[in-house]
Amino acid sequence: MSDPLKDKSQRREKRTGKVPSEGSHGVRGKETTGKTKDSISTVSFMDEIGHHDDNVRIPVTMENTYQMGPYKRFPVGVVTDILTDVLTSYLQEEKYEVEWSQKMTKTICEVIRARVKDLMIPRYKIVVLVHIGQLNGQSMQMSSRCLWDASNDTFTSYSFKNSSLFGMATVYAVYFE
Repeated sequence: MSDPLKDKSQRREKRTGKVPSEGSHGVRGKETTGKTKDSISTVSFMDEIGHHDDNVRIPVTMENTYQMGPYKRFPVGVVTDILTDVLTSYLQEEKYEVEWSQKMTKTICEVIRARVKDLMIPRYKIVVLVHIGQLNGQSMQMSSRCLWDASNDTFTSYSFKNSSLFGMATVYAVYFE
């Protein structure tokens, strides 16, 4: 390589922060076996915070959909049927135990969430809450608060009781604009 070209490539490497490894950019490797190295490799490093490589990915820009409401409404009746089916099948014959109820709450939440997601309702975020407690003649009140768009957001709930426990499942469907 001629001297002006070599100087130019070295300045470019210094500017971009790339240091050539042995055998790169036409520089021959050690003659240990009588052959030259064919591989080209570079080592890059970061001089300063915010330094980026020359091959930075361009962020994909998405155009606005201008969709202010859902094309398909959240099917409250179908989700209520899912809650009824899951709570009845998991809690029908069970007795209340503390350790068991902690694990079962997580299991029931995951089952309900998976079945609701299988409905493939676009642009809704799903929140599932399940409560399991012991029946001892006590009363209990539950409430929830959140930022809510009454025209698009919705929820459904189902309560189950047997001789020793109660289960309550709630699914919130929040429209994502």
